[in-house]
Amino acid sequence: MKHALFAGAVTLASAALAFGASAETITLGAAVSQSGKYSTNGMHTINGYNMAVELINARGGIKVGGKTYKLAVKYYDDESTPARGAELAERLIKQDGIKFLLGPYSSGLTKAIAPVTEKYGVPMVEANGASRSLFTNGYKYLFAVLSTSEQYLASAVALAAEMAQAEGRDPATLKLAGAFENDPFSQDIRAGVLDDAKKFGMQIVVDDKLPKNLSDMTPTMTKVKALKPDLFVVSGHSKGAATATRQMAEQNVYVPMVAMTHCDSADIIGKFGKAAEGILCAAQWAPSLTYRDDLFGSAADFAKAFKEKYGYAPPYQAAESAAAVEVFANAFERAGSLDQAKVRDALAATDMQTFYGNIKFDKTGKNIAKPMVLFQVQDGQLKVVAPTKWAEAKVVYPRKRN
Repeated sequence: MKHALFAGAVTLASAALAFGASAETITLGAAVSQSGKYSTNGMHTINGYNMAVELINARGGIKVGGKTYKLAVKYYDDESTPARGAELAERLIKQDGIKFLLGPYSSGLTKAIAPVTEKYGVPMVEANGASRSLFTNGYKYLFAVLSTSEQYLASAVALAAEMAQAEGRDPATLKLAGAFENDPFSQDIRAGVLDDAKKFGMQIVVDDKLPKNLSDMTPTMTKVKALKPDLFVVSGHSKGAATATRQMAEQNVYVPMVAMTHCDSADIIGKFGKAAEGILCAAQWAPSLTYRDDLFGSAADFAKAFKEKYGYAPPYQAAESAAAVEVFANAFERAGSLDQAKVRDALAATDMQTFYGNIKFDKTGKNIAKPMVLFQVQDGQLKVVAPTKWAEAKVVYPRKRN
């Protein structure tokens, strides 16, 4: 299955080489994880990029300064390694002559590549690096369509406080347990969660770093089982979400509220069934949201087309990746030029709605126009329960025992 889904990347990489000889093609470069621990989300990233590129080309391409261009992408496998990602970004720019980059998967890889694109004045639109530390370096060529990391699980902490108050409890009586991968993204989430918990006076009873391979959380589970927190938050990308869901069931660990990142891309419903019930999942996007654009239509339209093409429902990583390509295409047209400085300025002035959400960058390159959403697994489906404005279901609290 993995190889079939990655086939699109191979095809487009070949197409990029074929198009390279034509003045009517803009070739974007991307170092994305096709092997290593981020390969699952790397696959979603590539599929999102390919989906947008193919649809834009099928619709006739884009017009830049009175000339029509097709898009293509040249991919390399960064092997889920930051040093390799930086090396490949340099190769794309210096050896392959790529003038515009799409981002890799993960904050760690984005953090490694951003200094390279900045050095050479190469605009990069990224969709999968949410670490807030990316936007404190004064980068001028980095633009991110997604919400930043400190926002991911803030809504879960607030929701726990809200549920406690509804029961007549002081949120300060709540106990919180957390387990976080030791990477920039997850550590930023940790900082945001701890800050939010302190605002409510919650007690932090577990604050663990996940093991490097993310395959065994037994020490954390033992603490959680003994200390009985009211809220358990986990951030370890897809593998961490899968491990946490599996081991909570295997080790009979019950917590009234559980919130994670990357639940959808880890497919915790398909892999673990009832064990996933009631888990809250932080997400950048949901098919039920009312955003829309002229390329894909509505969020639901994108989800339907993506599933028909790739055989699975799109996680938000695929959606935000497709949106990154749309942002580049829009900037090319508004710039009326392929001059990197002019495209960079057009990106900085972006103010648009896509099927994925509203996109407007502040001076640091962050998207300031789109909030996070919070799903809950209910009866084997992901239902948006926060923010209330877009909620399609009420949160089930406390989580049922499985």
